[in-house]
Amino acid sequence: GLNVVYYSCELSETYVGARFDSHFTGIPSQDLKFHEDEVRSKLKDIKGRLIVKYYPTKTATVSMLNAHLEKCIMQGMKPDIVIIDYADLLRDVATRSNNVRHDIMLGNIYEDIRGLAGIYQIPIYTASQANRSALEEDVIEADKIADSYAKVMVADFVVSLSRKITDKISGTGRWHIIKNRFGPDGITFPSKMNMAVCHIQIFGEN
Repeated sequence: GLNVVYYSCELSETYVGARFDSHFTGIPSQDLKFHEDEVRSKLKDIKGRLIVKYYPTKTATVSMLNAHLEKCIMQGMKPDIVIIDYADLLRDVATRSNNVRHDIMLGNIYEDIRGLAGIYQIPIYTASQANRSALEEDVIEADKIADSYAKVMVADFVVSLSRKITDKISGTGRWHIIKNRFGPDGITFPSKMNMAVCHIQIFGEN
């Protein structure tokens, strides 16, 4: 029921679109081509609009996303939420020198995204990587986020997902609220995950 703009800096529009189709239909993405009529039938009643826009890695800036959002609004599609997949793959225009530290560039990008959310008064979500030491952690805390702690400092809400090898085999995981300016944090929720059809169930703490 919401209008969603999804920016991908890694995967093509076709691939991302197939993942959405899998979620809404319950059909694995590799099998979608065999069920075209069923997919069309299930998708036609979904309310809200989805725009998937692809930018090659390190080519898009936050200003370019801003310009695209303005274009969407001019064409009658005002977004309710924006997803950036993912912000670390954007390009920072404020620091053109190669001598600038990577963590400073990432901090600038995240601050610009937060500003963009403020301009349009909509939530903007993005993903980030954890560092190697988090691979076998039951719960991923803020100190395990890769490259720059500025990401945590800038964001209003930060949640981590921990999936060890045993979780990937059993289809489980743990979501942990690292930071929350609008409510409680430090809470961990168990989860069931079926990545073949992009279904995620998050349960209460107990």
